[in-house]
Amino acid sequence: MDDFREKGGKKAARIGIIANTFLTILNISVGLMSGSYALISKGGHTLSDIATTIIAYIGFKIGQKPADPEHPFGYGRAEAICGLVIMLFLTMVAYEVMSGAVIKLVNHSTITTPDIYAAGMAFFGIFINYVISKYIIKIGKDINSPAIIADGQHQKTDIFSSVAILIGIIVSNLGFPILDPIIGLVIGFFIIRTAFKLGKENIDHIMGKVPSEEFIDEIRDIANNSSKYADNAHNIKVDYLGSYAIVALHVEVDGNMTVDESHKIVHIIQDNITDKIDNVKYVNVHACPKGLEYNHDQEVDL
Repeated sequence: MDDFREKGGKKAARIGIIANTFLTILNISVGLMSGSYALISKGGHTLSDIATTIIAYIGFKIGQKPADPEHPFGYGRAEAICGLVIMLFLTMVAYEVMSGAVIKLVNHSTITTPDIYAAGMAFFGIFINYVISKYIIKIGKDINSPAIIADGQHQKTDIFSSVAILIGIIVSNLGFPILDPIIGLVIGFFIIRTAFKLGKENIDHIMGKVPSEEFIDEIRDIANNSSKYADNAHNIKVDYLGSYAIVALHVEVDGNMTVDESHKIVHIIQDNITDKIDNVKYVNVHACPKGLEYNHDQEVDL
């Protein structure tokens, strides 16, 4: 699985870098020749896509490192940390794009009407971004990598910004050139929106946000059906570390069981959960005597 993930991560990074380098050069070149500030802005955005792909791959690589005494659960959170770096980078790019558009809106003499080549480039960008984003997201899902999926989702937003550019170019040629820098502002907002979404998702990973109820139910069902001597799985806690998760839960067993018997049952449940749920790497099961009531809440003294 690790070798499969490694190959998938490399392939996604290679495709993303090659495609976005090509699009950056074309967007900026055609934007300069055709007089489209929106296309030049798009070139700045695709340049940021190269950087985010590299950052995502770095996080992916670090997250692949095995556990050690100082990091007993591995380095999985490196992917989320790199996601926050991507968020900051995108915010800076958005500022540059939007400030340049504002300057053009204030000084109308710098506004030009883009020609038909700009429209062709925008249409080409829509096609390329659709193919690349779909491919990268598929790889990310296949290898269960939040960083690669996030990079693909980031690439996907370029489709909408390319559509906005195409509309802006058409309307500009109909006699409304002021719309071109306005479209540049729209692209800036797209970048900010993407940065916010990536930031929230990765902060949720780092802060240990509770996963979906469906995931909790899946863990509960496996635990309750692993042994006829254990049931009522409860107090289920899940913490994501990048591409994998760690799980802790309690099950009820007969209070007259020996320590050896309950120990074997606990290990059966742990093995079943890790075998049946691919992205669960570590499981800790606590055996509770049936009929014993106690408070599961734990307070942390500050």
